[in-house]
Amino acid sequence: MAKNRVIFECSNCGGQHPKWQGQCSECGKWNTLTESVLLVNQRVGMSAGKRGGKQMLIGKLQKLSEIKAGEVERVGTGIGELDRVLGGGIVPGEVALMIGEPGIGKSTLLTQLALKMESVVYVCGEESPAQVKLRVERLGTAQGSELSGSSEPHLQLLAETDIDVIIGTVENAGASLLIVDSVQTITTSELTGQAGGVAQVKECTARLISYAKRTGVPVVLVGHVTKDGGMAGPKVLEHMVDAVLSLSGDRYHDLRLLRTVKNRFGATDEVGVFRMNEKGMEEVSNPSEVFLSEREEGASGSCVAVVMEGTRPVLVEVQALVVSSELPVPRRVAQGVDVRRVMILLGVLQKHAKLNLGSRDVFVKVTGGLTVKEPAVDLAIALAVASSYSGKALPKQSVAVGEVGLLGEIRKVSWYERRVKEAKKLGYSEIISRESYQRVSVSVNQLISKSVKK
Repeated sequence: MAKNRVIFECSNCGGQHPKWQGQCSECGKWNTLTESVLLVNQRVGMSAGKRGGKQMLIGKLQKLSEIKAGEVERVGTGIGELDRVLGGGIVPGEVALMIGEPGIGKSTLLTQLALKMESVVYVCGEESPAQVKLRVERLGTAQGSELSGSSEPHLQLLAETDIDVIIGTVENAGASLLIVDSVQTITTSELTGQAGGVAQVKECTARLISYAKRTGVPVVLVGHVTKDGGMAGPKVLEHMVDAVLSLSGDRYHDLRLLRTVKNRFGATDEVGVFRMNEKGMEEVSNPSEVFLSEREEGASGSCVAVVMEGTRPVLVEVQALVVSSELPVPRRVAQGVDVRRVMILLGVLQKHAKLNLGSRDVFVKVTGGLTVKEPAVDLAIALAVASSYSGKALPKQSVAVGEVGLLGEIRKVSWYERRVKEAKKLGYSEIISRESYQRVSVSVNQLISKSVKK
């Protein structure tokens, strides 16, 4: 039986070379050759034929009428917010990649997942089994359960980084779920590159995907991120896996958001909300209560906005502070929202609402550590700035929903009915939007005029 051989493939044009060289001889690019494995074994389900003196492989064609496509059977994880993001649970044979900054809670969340599932193999690539056990015991103690004796979870740890050993061990163990922490630590002896390299990551991930599709065992991979927050390693890794989950949050706040960057078996607009505490990753069923729990009623410079996190409406507090500036160029500082968006809104307020903001410092913040990118928060920012400028609080039990255009008009946003329903459910009766005001100048003047100075 022929052995697999190593080739060097150009990442720019795909050209293959028998050995490494600085420049690709086909496209002329420099330093684009990466090491990869060429599979020369005859694959299962193919027959060999002769053509032009060379052996060729012939695959099996299938008609659409011969393919049985039934409803996907999902397996619940026991973590409601994780099931929401995945689309209802894990699909057999699914390969998911979870990325996030160091210390954000990836390993903690996957450990909780392993404790709730049966026959799980946890590959310890970055930690020792003793370190993982300490985390398991901490989570078990915090939840009021002892992990000993008959109550011990069906979790087995594997301290190994060789991909062939990992796959062989898991197949022999008959696992129902495989967790690899992390994919950047897994290597194959057939390649000479170091762990975490492009070739190693691609080849090891390809073998894990092949194992998952062949056996139907779901695989969850942990991935690193770069300093810019993007996924570390080759971009093709996102195309290879079935789902890419991104865990984000501010390390100085306990809130964690789990989003889907890609999901072949579900929607990509769902968001799972967790709180990081001594019990691990605790699910948050009503995020609005968390963001508004410490809001001071009747304070100037505060406005409640209704934003969409996936398909879930969330109420957040937008705070603004407008003070006289002692600098030649006044400061514009924003936290939780793009500062360029704030600068545009300040220009609209100065032009159309006649607010003299050119000589004042303006600070805007979305409380709770949440980052809002959608334009539906525009109206709330404008009203919060106007409230702080005038020193008058907005009417109680009011929320703002709307985008503000450069001409000073208030524009409609998506999912308006769902936002209003959520706001009224939480007791907010006055909805400030396109339905009640056409222009931001009218909304600012009328809302501020009927408010009392605070």
